[in-house]
Amino acid sequence: MLSSRRCIRLAPIAAAWLTVALLVSIAGCRREPVPEELPGAASEPAGAVRQLATHLQRNDLEAFARDALPAAERAHLAEAWSQGHSRWPLTELPLDEQLGPLLAVLSAPGSEKELRRSFERQMAGQDAALRDATRSLALFGTQYVRTQGGYSEEEQAHYAQVIAALGAWTATAPMGDRARANAAIDQLAAAARATGLDGDAALDAAGMEESLRRLGPFAAATKAVLADYGLDLDRSLSDLRTGLVEESGDQATVRIHYPLAGTEIDTTVSLTRRDGHWYLTDYLLHAAALLAEPSTPPAPALPGLPAPPPPSDPAAAR
Repeated sequence: MLSSRRCIRLAPIAAAWLTVALLVSIAGCRREPVPEELPGAASEPAGAVRQLATHLQRNDLEAFARDALPAAERAHLAEAWSQGHSRWPLTELPLDEQLGPLLAVLSAPGSEKELRRSFERQMAGQDAALRDATRSLALFGTQYVRTQGGYSEEEQAHYAQVIAALGAWTATAPMGDRARANAAIDQLAAAARATGLDGDAALDAAGMEESLRRLGPFAAATKAVLADYGLDLDRSLSDLRTGLVEESGDQATVRIHYPLAGTEIDTTVSLTRRDGHWYLTDYLLHAAALLAEPSTPPAPALPGLPAPPPPSDPAAAR
C-alpha cells in the first residue's frame, strides 16, 4: 500500500485513539445555539465544503468519495485500491495505513479478551500518565505538521489548531476508565466484524466503493465510542459553517469555522473548479501524489496491539 504522508507514529494504544479522532479533521464536542451563517455561505464553493462535511456526518463514505474528486481521478484510485496501492479517500481522514491492521485485530476471534489484556497492561487507571503522554504527543504532532514536507500552508495552519484542540481534549478524557474501555472494545469489535473486512486483503478484494459502503457503520460506531469519551463529532459537524473569502475564475478560498473539543477552529481552504464542480485543491494534489507514488509494503500492525491473524484468501473474500 502507498505510505501516507500524514501518518504519525504515536504511543501504543493511544495511537489508535488519536488517529481515529483525526478520522474527521472537521470535528468537535459541544452543542451551542445555531450560529449565524458566514458571509458567502450560499456560494457554490462554500456549499461544496459543507456537502463533504454532511457526508461525513451521515457516515456516507461513498458519497464523500464521489464528491471529493472528479470521476477520472476516482476511477484511477479505485483501481489502485483494488491492487493494494491506495486507500483514498481514507488518506484524507487519515487512517489509511492503520485501517487494515486495525480491522484485522478487532475482527479476530476472541479479540475482546486480548484487547482487554492490552488495556489492563498499558492504560487501565493510568489517567495521569496518559495525560502527560498525550500532551507530549500534541506538541510533537504540532511540530511535525509545521516542519514535515508535503503539507500546504493551509493544512499546516489547520492541523496545528486541530492537534492542539485534541491534545486539550485528551488531557481531560477518561482514557484509563475500565468500564468505558470494555464497552468501547465490545462495540468496535462487533462493528469491525460486521464489515466483513478483516484486513488489507479483504479491503483489496472488496474494492473501494464496496469497502467504503461497509465501513460506514464502522465509522458510526467509532464516533459513538468517541462521544462516550467526550468527543461528539456529529454535533461538531452539524455546527460547521463555511463562507466565501474570494472567488476568481476557477479558484476560490473558503473559510471554515467549527467547534472542536471546546476550541473554536477557524481556517481557510482553497478550491479548484473542474468541469463545473468545486473540489478542495489539496485533495486534487493529494490524489495526484498518491497516483505518482511507487508501491510500498503493507504497514505493520498497530504498536501495542496483538498481531492480526494471517490475511484471508482474496479469492475467498470475493
